[in-house]
Amino acid sequence: MTNLEKYRAAFKEAFEINDDAITDELAYDTIPEWDSVGHMRLMAALEEAFDIMLETEDILDFSSVAKGKEILLKYDVTI
Repeated sequence: MTNLEKYRAAFKEAFEINDDAITDELAYDTIPEWDSVGHMRLMAALEEAFDIMLETEDILDFSSVAKGKEILLKYDVTI
């Protein structure tokens, strides 16, 4: 599984949404599933998928699919 597939799978798992909904424009609070609880489910799914521990600042800054790709670069995860 590629990093992109893992990344997309984390969103699907956390929010129970279809692939079509996962675009770079998808952002926090733009869908009902991405609320504070959903956000923490997503962070946990990403940490598990990439075997990383996100810093608090990065969890707070993770505001969209596109921003998440930038943040993961700090952890040597290229999407």
